[in-house]
Amino acid sequence: MNILLVYAHPEPRSLNGSLKDFTVKHLESAGHSVQASDLYAMNWKAQLDADDSIARRSGERFDPSLDSKHAYENGLQSLDIVHEQEKLLWADAVILQFPLWWFSMPAILKGWVERVYAYGFAYGVGEHSDTRWGDRYGEGTLAGKRAMLIVTTGGWEPHYSPRGINGPIDELLFPIHHGIFYYPGFDVLPPFVVYRTGKTDDARYASICDQLGQRLDELFTATPIPFRPQNAGAYEIPALTLRPEIAPGQTGFGVHVESRGDGTRPARSR
Repeated sequence: MNILLVYAHPEPRSLNGSLKDFTVKHLESAGHSVQASDLYAMNWKAQLDADDSIARRSGERFDPSLDSKHAYENGLQSLDIVHEQEKLLWADAVILQFPLWWFSMPAILKGWVERVYAYGFAYGVGEHSDTRWGDRYGEGTLAGKRAMLIVTTGGWEPHYSPRGINGPIDELLFPIHHGIFYYPGFDVLPPFVVYRTGKTDDARYASICDQLGQRLDELFTATPIPFRPQNAGAYEIPALTLRPEIAPGQTGFGVHVESRGDGTRPARSR
């Protein structure tokens, strides 16, 4: 299978750097084809701006969405964006690896998403009407592919527990899982999170690699997070709120994940 690893850490000799090298080697040893986008090594341009198009709309002010659409539809995107889009289309699975900085991904990786996820490629796809609001949240250009996060953090695991001071890790990662991955169609796997990175000795590193290796071996067999598809009947359109009979009385991120047996997700195989 084809796997794209998008990696964001500035120091090759870091724990992240070692885990990136381990991941590539482990996947290739299992017979997969791997491409790695090492964003810092690539000197990736993080900011989305007018230079992302080689020929802008004549006489118009810069509009991030409209300029992105114009460039994508007319083959005018900068080549660095085109190459990353080609990798995404090539991949059967995508892994984003990064340290959790200020409760999110590093700016360079956010910039990769903002620039590569062009209008017409990752959003603005499909019919938009009073009965359908685009091919997204379970559908879209990247549907049928799998995605997973490898995340490191200096905090302890209890800090990210349901009652932990930093908030539950699943909720902190929800905007990435549900928004960046599920929105354009990925099947989203539970994340691989390494906590308390500053306390990693040789024995713990070996254990982390063993656990990560097991997760990588299950990349195409593990059960994805059962997010509710947008266009399968759970949401009222165009309001895009859950129907009253779905998770009644509940709110928050968790309502967008199906409960066992509530019957809102159509069967899908790959």
